[in-house]
Amino acid sequence: MMDHLLLFIILALFAEILGTIGGFGSSLFFIPIATMFLDIHSVLGVTALFHVSSNITKIAVFRKGVDKKLILNIGVPAVIFVIVGAYFSKYINAKLIENILAVFLIFTSLTFIIFKTITVKPTKFNSITGGVLSGFIAGIIGTGGAIRGITLAAFNLQTDVFIATSSVIDLGIDLSRSVVYSLNGFVHKDDLYLIPILLVVSVLGTLIGQQILKKINSEQFKTIVLVLILITGGVSLSKNFF
Repeated sequence: MMDHLLLFIILALFAEILGTIGGFGSSLFFIPIATMFLDIHSVLGVTALFHVSSNITKIAVFRKGVDKKLILNIGVPAVIFVIVGAYFSKYINAKLIENILAVFLIFTSLTFIIFKTITVKPTKFNSITGGVLSGFIAGIIGTGGAIRGITLAAFNLQTDVFIATSSVIDLGIDLSRSVVYSLNGFVHKDDLYLIPILLVVSVLGTLIGQQILKKINSEQFKTIVLVLILITGGVSLSKNFF
């Protein structure tokens, strides 16, 4: 039991560090990892609560500024549609949710590995669309950070502003879906002991990620992150078929 918990903590810390550096948020990496230890509905509940503390930490650490206009255009539709997605998540088969997540990870990573020059125009329509899609997908499968990251990247924000703005939006999404997941019965008393542990992980992982960001080439690491997302998606998808 303790061995499994230690492995879980180490992998969660790794997910938080990558989530901070990649700008996608830790849930993109954390959810596939957590499904190795918990059922998918428990994972959704724990992830939402974990992400609240994670985003608060990021907002505190990367506090140089946020883009209020982007928070309005992306964040408001994201919060509305994460509630819709979270509500419908209880009607979808657990394995189907895992497979959707895996396919989503593989498709997203391959798209940006193959089409390196792909961009999203920084228009109000694309901002709102990105918010709707990231929110709905976050509600259904637990993570929509990649779509939000793609949308924010179109505005060529500084790293601190990018992460802070993304974290404010994500905080609204996580608070909203935490309520819905709780009403759906996804937050289990037996899993609550993980929350203080993950709180420490979120702080430590964010601080480590911040230090790494100061020393690496963002383009090189973006490729590494995309490859890791691809591997994570492949592992998640294969475990349901083999």
